[in-house]
Amino acid sequence: MPDETQTQTHTLSPAATDRTAVDVPAPRPWLIRLVVVGIVLAAVNLRPAITSLGALLQEARVGLHMSGSVAGVLTSVPPLCFAIFGIAAPRLARRFGPGAVVCAGMAAIATGLLTRPFAGGTAGFLAASALALMGIAVSNVLMPVIVKRYFPDRVGSMTGLYSMALALGTSVAAAATVPMTEALGGSWRVGLGIWAVLAVLAVLPWIGLAGGRGADARSAARPGSEQRPAPRVTRSRTAWALACFFGLQATGAYITMGWMPQIFRDAGVSAGTAGVLLAVTMVMGVPLAFVIPRLATRMKTQGPLVVALGLCGLTGYTGLFFAPAAGAWAWALLLGISNCAFPLALTMIGMRSGTGAGVVRLSAFAQSIGYLISIPGPLLVGVLYQHSGGWELPIALMAGLIVPQIAVGVLAGRDRTIEDEC
Repeated sequence: MPDETQTQTHTLSPAATDRTAVDVPAPRPWLIRLVVVGIVLAAVNLRPAITSLGALLQEARVGLHMSGSVAGVLTSVPPLCFAIFGIAAPRLARRFGPGAVVCAGMAAIATGLLTRPFAGGTAGFLAASALALMGIAVSNVLMPVIVKRYFPDRVGSMTGLYSMALALGTSVAAAATVPMTEALGGSWRVGLGIWAVLAVLAVLPWIGLAGGRGADARSAARPGSEQRPAPRVTRSRTAWALACFFGLQATGAYITMGWMPQIFRDAGVSAGTAGVLLAVTMVMGVPLAFVIPRLATRMKTQGPLVVALGLCGLTGYTGLFFAPAAGAWAWALLLGISNCAFPLALTMIGMRSGTGAGVVRLSAFAQSIGYLISIPGPLLVGVLYQHSGGWELPIALMAGLIVPQIAVGVLAGRDRTIEDEC
């Protein structure tokens, strides 16, 4: 972490004003620039491992002689890995420092992406995928921690930058994998492996942040380095509300990414247009992911934003129910706006704790529990679609999940910190 001995006191959040101050080393300008580059490159690499595989899943299945059931399990592995490996992030951060752990996470992503296309069989492919997802999981949890530690007065703008880079990486990998594969000769193995180059680039700035800065990072993460001990988040109603909000918005996002094109195609929209509509939904997250966190940090409570995003989702699902083809573009836009509950959830993680140690624990708790909550959603939609023979019941379920999402989001957005409740 920063190597200056001079410290300064920052106000952490509206809820923590006049109650908690954290002394953090004053970083050098070059170090701040390196952190910004590291955050952006890390965020860009947090989804291509998933979306690039989705684009070439059929080719990978044929090439590896993978059964349909195994392929179905593979699509459910990411949130499961995020939940399981994310729990380990706080302990690793306390021992090695957040910067060193993110560096290792980026290296794991690069190694997994490089080795998985050339694995000898399905088992090796799954193992390499799990390695990449493990790196994504720990980096997922620690990104809000890095933002809070280096930019305590700019949580909103930096979370927005991070979220925008993440959305950009997601969209580009989904849209560019197939054309890039064709340009490189048509091999799905090369098309998947090429994303390792981007991950290797992300390792470089984190080597600079971890090397020679580990002592400072570990010191900042030790209990007692802040004025209040790390809270037990399981005792906080706000932490549980935030975890449920994170899980429900993730459920909606995974359902949208997995099933929205099929909904449009079954309504008579061409396959090409259905893919473009999904891309529109995903691209909406790029500009809004920068705007929404900045708005959130300027508001005393984030409930109004939660409600506004939820109403966009309800309107989009209602449109899909009654007129999926006629208003397809409008529903895609509205659902893209609704999916921006993700950067809002990340911002609230940084705002709902007054200490760095608290943010580590809250981030791990909210994301791990949240991703566990999100696992059944896409599978349940598939079961309902198969047994009902249409999309009316699955879409009703999607819309119904928005209601508890709004309720827990309003609770999570109240002006308080988990330290107050613990």
